Amino acid sequence: MKIALTGSSGGIGRAITAEALKQGHTLVCIDRVAAPETEERGNLHFVQADMSEYEKLVEAFAGCDGVIHMAAIPSPGRHPDHIVHNNNVVGSYNVLRAAAEHGILRVCQASSVNAIGHSYSRAPRYDYLPLDEEHPNYTEDPYSLSKWICEQQADTFVRRYENMRIASMRFHWVVPERALAARSFTSESPDPAKHLFAYTRFDAAARACLLSLTADFVGHEVFYIVGPDTTVEVPSLELAAKHFPNIPIKGDLSGFRSFFNSSKAERLLGWKHDAQ
Repeated sequence: MKIALTGSSGGIGRAITAEALKQGHTLVCIDRVAAPETEERGNLHFVQADMSEYEKLVEAFAGCDGVIHMAAIPSPGRHPDHIVHNNNVVGSYNVLRAAAEHGILRVCQASSVNAIGHSYSRAPRYDYLPLDEEHPNYTEDPYSLSKWICEQQADTFVRRYENMRIASMRFHWVVPERALAARSFTSESPDPAKHLFAYTRFDAAARACLLSLTADFVGHEVFYIVGPDTTVEVPSLELAAKHFPNIPIKGDLSGFRSFFNSSKAERLLGWKHDAQ
């Protein structure tokens, strides 16, 4: 498969590049800056472009079979609020529209666990745990709002282009290995509601994105792509009783299970994030 990959020089982008090449795909890597992993070779072409440069995206997507869109400002605070919001929303729209212009029917885009409100909320609100894709949206910051809107844009595109299939991937903090997240999210870390002791590994994120391009689903689907366990060696029900005593438990939190339910991705994509 020939895949256009935006944000190819970012952490997830580099992981996708490595996995895609290992699987034998051809890549058109698109980013504002090149990375060593995106050096030109027989099955990889690099295009320097910003997501606001629509015509460049249209040109870069020519001949591609699928698109993986990872380019975005990854959190609030690094830029003014309007820049974070507008960059992410416009970038997503441009990618989806450029894909539609070429008749590309398989698209994967980066969303975030923050699409319902989470790390950047003043006081995150959860109606139940573990969280799944049916949970209501309580976003209040520009980054989280941008991710929610990107998902709504995907809904719009599959209504207009009925054969288009789009996967929005709700990653948590993406790290090379669980140990890094475990050092940051301990049982005594402040504001546990803002991290829920969760993580996503780069390799697992990359595999999920590639699987979404060939998975047998229709329309637009949102997926939690989060590690299956927490970052601490404390049973999850004990963590819930200590930190979230007033939040109903709706689902399996036995053992050290994550506070995010990624079973939809396992069911529809054939994906699994192994514990590490």
